[in-house]
Amino acid sequence: MTDSNHPCGPEELLATFGRIDIYVFDQLMRGRITPQMKVLDAGCGTGRNSEYLMRCGADVYGVDAYPEPIERIKSLAAEAAPELAASNFTVARLDDLPFADGDFDAVICSAVLHFAEGSAEFESMVAEMWRVIAPGGVFFARLASTIGIESRVTPLRDRWHSLPDGTDRFLVDEDYLLKVGAVLEGTLLDPLKTTNVQNMRAMTTWVLKKG
Repeated sequence: MTDSNHPCGPEELLATFGRIDIYVFDQLMRGRITPQMKVLDAGCGTGRNSEYLMRCGADVYGVDAYPEPIERIKSLAAEAAPELAASNFTVARLDDLPFADGDFDAVICSAVLHFAEGSAEFESMVAEMWRVIAPGGVFFARLASTIGIESRVTPLRDRWHSLPDGTDRFLVDEDYLLKVGAVLEGTLLDPLKTTNVQNMRAMTTWVLKKG
């Protein structure tokens, strides 16, 4: 039986890394996103994917469409990284970011893009996040897709589908992500990687380098 109080137990891991997405953690482990970077958590929620970077000294910014999670990530930052300005975290849409061109070394966008209203908004959000990444910077996204469950989803409109888990999402596929990446002139840092969750939904990791 695992001792939760063991120095390497789950409580210690949680205290160190927070509830970070394991696929974001993979990018940290490979040195693609580092504490030396200026990082935007796009669709940050309450900060689970940026808490560790805050604690390690990264210059973290966050945007979300809703005020409540922004207030919560400000509270997290005040505890984890008091040197970060509260103004680093603000309410904003991903297709209208309040930052200059090339302002960030990396952008993290986890479990957000599958809420796009349609292809036009999806591509606008991706283009806007791409705009604020510096040359040589990294774009990380994890989003719902049809990959591996094509026969199990029901098309609705403009890439929106009903999933077997009972939700409706904007779903991408391999060809579409490759097409969007080519328009951006981005380079895939990893092959597209998809997790099939018992044929109920599929989540794809998309990692691009700019320039």
